[in-house]
Amino acid sequence: MMDLEANAARFDGLATVYESSRPRPPAVLVDLLCRYAGVERPEMVVDLGSGTGLATRLWVGRARTIIGIEPADDMRRLAMAATADLPGGADVLYRRGYGDETGLRPGCADIVTCCQCLHWMDPQPTFDEVARILREEGVFAAVDADMTPSFGTPAEEAFSAMRRRARALEEKLRLTAVKRWDKDGHLGRMAASGRFRFTRQVTMHQVEPGSGQRLLALALSFGGVATLLKNGVSEAAFGLDVVRREIAAMGEEEFPFHWSYTVRLGVK
Repeated sequence: MMDLEANAARFDGLATVYESSRPRPPAVLVDLLCRYAGVERPEMVVDLGSGTGLATRLWVGRARTIIGIEPADDMRRLAMAATADLPGGADVLYRRGYGDETGLRPGCADIVTCCQCLHWMDPQPTFDEVARILREEGVFAAVDADMTPSFGTPAEEAFSAMRRRARALEEKLRLTAVKRWDKDGHLGRMAASGRFRFTRQVTMHQVEPGSGQRLLALALSFGGVATLLKNGVSEAAFGLDVVRREIAAMGEEEFPFHWSYTVRLGVK
């Protein structure tokens, strides 16, 4: 089994900015996955790499039991705190684990999701584990947002450029030993895994409130940005300073963030 501890550690200390800035999956995702699974109210939904519970909480009130699997302790603690006071929050359990080693019993889940994190997981062992815990005719969904929201100001362009430069600089400096898989290959790997009888890709969209401060928090929630800053790399070296200037020019204005999502589905 591949050692992916560095992948999990990449987000240490980022739980607060992650929770405040990252997008929630569209609510219509619940209806779609229930339809594929042939249920109105799943007995169990498992969310792999649940982080702060942004996607896990989507199922509160819609499934009998919801389990979030997350290796990072700070992410899991924030998820539990954010869920505790929700009506129906008692139906959600968070456990320490990995996508390829959940510790759950075979055939227990109607639906398994993996939101914004499959690219950090070793694909075949993860698909093997998903198939093990899914019941027959159960559904797996890998959900990825385009992590640069559309909102139409110069700050959007600066943010996009910053992300590209940060990725290139982290790779050039070889600051971490992380292993990632390209998202464009998710569907092909799912189909080739032999674990799903049917696979397909769909797209979704939703709008959430946005602001300059949320955009800055989003920038700081990226593991690559955090890694560069922890290693003493200046913000100017990858363009975060330009993002800050554009945000300052925007003032306190609020505006919509348009998020686009790609969903890769696999039916067992």
